[in-house]
Amino acid sequence: MVEDALKLRTELPRPDVSAEEARALLAEHYGLSGTISELGSQQDRNYRIDTGERRYVLKICRAEYGALELEAQNAALQHLSQRLTSARVAEVVPSLKGEAIESVTVRDQAYRIRLLNFLDGEPLTRRKHLSREAVSALGDLAGRLAAALQDFEHPGLERELQWDLRRAGPVVLHLLADMPDQQRKKRIAEIMVGAMRRLQPLTAELRVQAIHHDVTDDNVVSQPDAAGRPIPDGVIDFGDILKGWLVAELAVTCASLLHHADGDPWFILPTVKAFHAACPLTEAELKALWPLIVARAAVLIASSEHQLSREPDNAYVEGNAVHEREIFDVATSVPPAVMEHAILTAAGLAPALTPVKGEGLIRGLGPTDVRPIDLSILSPLLPEERWQHQGLPISLLQHAAHAIGVATTRYGEYRMTETQLRSPKPDPTLALHVDICLEAGREIVAPFAGRIIRQDGLLVLDGAEASLFLEGVEVGGEIEETVAAGDVVGVVSGEQQTYGLIRVQLCREHGLVPPLFVMPHQAKAWKALCPSPAAVLGFECDAPEPHSDVLLARRRQHFAKPQKNYYRHPPQIERGWKEYLFDVEGRSYLDMVNNVTILGHGHPRLASAVGRQWSLLNTNSRFHYASVAEFSTRLAALAPDGLDTVFLVNSGSEANDLALRLAWAHSGARNVVSLLEAYHGWTVASDAVSTSIADNPQALETRPAWVHPVQAPNTYRGEFRGADTTDSYVRAVVTKLTELDAAGEKLAGFICEPVYGNAGGIPLPKGYLDAVYAMVRSRGGVCIADEVQVGYGRLGDYFWGFEEQGVVPDIITVAKGMGNGHPLGAVITRREIADALEKEGYFFSSAGGSPVSSVVGQTVLDILTEERLPENARVVGRHLKARLEALGQRFPLIGAVHGMGLYLGVEFVRDRETLVPATEETAAICDRLLELGVIMQPTGDHLNVLKIKPPLCLSRESADFFADMLARVLEDGW
Repeated sequence: MVEDALKLRTELPRPDVSAEEARALLAEHYGLSGTISELGSQQDRNYRIDTGERRYVLKICRAEYGALELEAQNAALQHLSQRLTSARVAEVVPSLKGEAIESVTVRDQAYRIRLLNFLDGEPLTRRKHLSREAVSALGDLAGRLAAALQDFEHPGLERELQWDLRRAGPVVLHLLADMPDQQRKKRIAEIMVGAMRRLQPLTAELRVQAIHHDVTDDNVVSQPDAAGRPIPDGVIDFGDILKGWLVAELAVTCASLLHHADGDPWFILPTVKAFHAACPLTEAELKALWPLIVARAAVLIASSEHQLSREPDNAYVEGNAVHEREIFDVATSVPPAVMEHAILTAAGLAPALTPVKGEGLIRGLGPTDVRPIDLSILSPLLPEERWQHQGLPISLLQHAAHAIGVATTRYGEYRMTETQLRSPKPDPTLALHVDICLEAGREIVAPFAGRIIRQDGLLVLDGAEASLFLEGVEVGGEIEETVAAGDVVGVVSGEQQTYGLIRVQLCREHGLVPPLFVMPHQAKAWKALCPSPAAVLGFECDAPEPHSDVLLARRRQHFAKPQKNYYRHPPQIERGWKEYLFDVEGRSYLDMVNNVTILGHGHPRLASAVGRQWSLLNTNSRFHYASVAEFSTRLAALAPDGLDTVFLVNSGSEANDLALRLAWAHSGARNVVSLLEAYHGWTVASDAVSTSIADNPQALETRPAWVHPVQAPNTYRGEFRGADTTDSYVRAVVTKLTELDAAGEKLAGFICEPVYGNAGGIPLPKGYLDAVYAMVRSRGGVCIADEVQVGYGRLGDYFWGFEEQGVVPDIITVAKGMGNGHPLGAVITRREIADALEKEGYFFSSAGGSPVSSVVGQTVLDILTEERLPENARVVGRHLKARLEALGQRFPLIGAVHGMGLYLGVEFVRDRETLVPATEETAAICDRLLELGVIMQPTGDHLNVLKIKPPLCLSRESADFFADMLARVLEDGW
């Protein structure tokens, strides 16, 4: 029975005080006037007043809420202002009479009013997505608040509130009494009973103290960090403060996060960890946490329905009801035992569990009689895209069984056969069961004593330690309800002389039918609940666990630090297919950044060609063999007339280095003009002409004297903006060349990307290269087109970037995509320029012109042509750019969309007028895209551009997935 006072409060409507009446109260009791607006509330009425100088909150509650309770709230604010100096709380503003609380009457109804200063900041509830940093900060804030209240005492804390989770059971039953939807009512009641049953044995060990009891996403205010993510730093609305269970403080906070969780209860774990660090909880309290979260969800949804039945026009309650239904659905989507283990593990108190033991399940089967099959991402049984075929695991299992007699899948394996492409969430890839293929009719015996249950086609042996789930077992005649270890329970189903299939799974939680597969980040908790069946099978069936963190530590220990990796917490990528990458946990990622693999990952034709050539010959280009001549001929045919001589090298850096040497040898001069903000490589010479401060922060101060950078013709954020800026940028080159002329210095050449790749694919102003090339050549210099990033069909409309400018360079450098990941590059030039190098001796590159490299180069060209990949770059690239430009109309953070084909750039700015680069936001957006299954990295001198350069096989569906995920990030937050 709910106490009468508490029952009465659940029936009370909000104070009926209009904005104009509130304005009058403010003037009469506080001498304030200004702009007034209502703030949402479930049972109080709150108004914000902006005087022009300061902002306040007028809080109006019914007189049924005693003055002592309001005094407790005020005292708590005063206490925290001294004890919680690292967080913001409101201050009480006295009335003109000097009172902290005033009693007033409005239309014959008695109320109590208070005035607090307004805390500026954004509530977290407005953000659909919350970053891990925000979620952790919320837990830390709630924990520090709870710790600061541990010694706070006040008689007003002894209250009768429907939100007190100590009373959640009777409150929910009372609120449900008149709910019209009987099915929903029944479900909520059953969930509540289950939560209370799990909570009851723990209540005696739960500590009681003063708690805010409403540190939720709606009752904190936040400030943006450098990346624009809201980080909570202030607490508001102490209306629910009382003396209650300490762990209830965390339960309320965690429950509020579940509508941000995208259906994943594990989302709360950073909050738990941070709260526990700030305010340590006992093991009993941590075990009580999830039942209390479920109870809070039930109270919220029951209260909303109840309040709406009395105030159907309460927009605040109606808006919250949508979130509260989602909170309830997420809170009830997972067995409490699994979340208990996940919570204890997050707090560093993971329980030690013993293996489930028993006798051999399959009579007569020895530990060496079984062959496991590999369904992981590294499996040789899953070539190319075979892993997508329906029913493949069973087919492979049957094939292996026919070969040796018995075959099994592996427990705890991240199976590629469960991986889906273009998924914003990790797929449930971890297997909690094994399938075994063996001859039909083989006897199945009970590995331990237990009770036999038949359930939805399953045979369940319910033992003392765990339940054993069996599928594919035929039970002959009558079977005893209770069996002893070693008793026959059935045989493998199937006709004689054929093979049957049984599925085996263990679960420690009685009454629960566990899933077959779970998501990787949930694996640890689920594996504790559903342990390996190896001990009851009598043979090893566990897959080896990946140790990505250990591997990353080894990389950082022995792999030189300047060789960076993407992401602070990188996934371990071990496989690729077309435009997709796969990590060791079976997660697929859309690769939107890998311009090295121009054909796509894992192309079978290229792999076959390389394998065949390796089996025949691989040496260096000083030997005479067909492939180097054939490949050189084909490269020369791709270049404009006159550029008929080819050097083969092993990288873009080497190609640009060699191009500079050719310029020096041919011209007899040393000086080279390059562009600012450019990147050309890491060799001594190619690095010298690289001026991008993103790649080398000291670039502008460390250029050798022979390098002469000129203003970058960036028509978006350069000094001169827009299409009609050619003359202005050409003048910068004229100035530099005039300086060299005046000093009597000769010119060796000019190097640049013909499309401004390092800034995201910005086209150069029309006619720029034509004018610059003419001036360079008139001084005896050569013109080098660095096509390493932008050329070789990536632009769609043009095979070479210089074609867009309508010019012909003297030297073309190319690499990256021409080898599809194999170390291969080329320099294409005129004969007389190439021959000039002989004055310095001969040249060769060990890997560049090898038989394998030459075969790789030819095969890449064959596939580019036959699969029409440049055409795909044109069509899909045009579609993707249109999608991205449409996003630019919706989100002001997008300053511009650059590029063409499948070399695109999305530039993020904080202001479209000043073009202040959104550097930190771009990094955070890339991290969020990774969570959604997209590989993307920033580029440009300010690292504020998404450089979009995927494999040229990118499908329209994949392009749409990328655009959709980017829209989701910009819409929901990062």
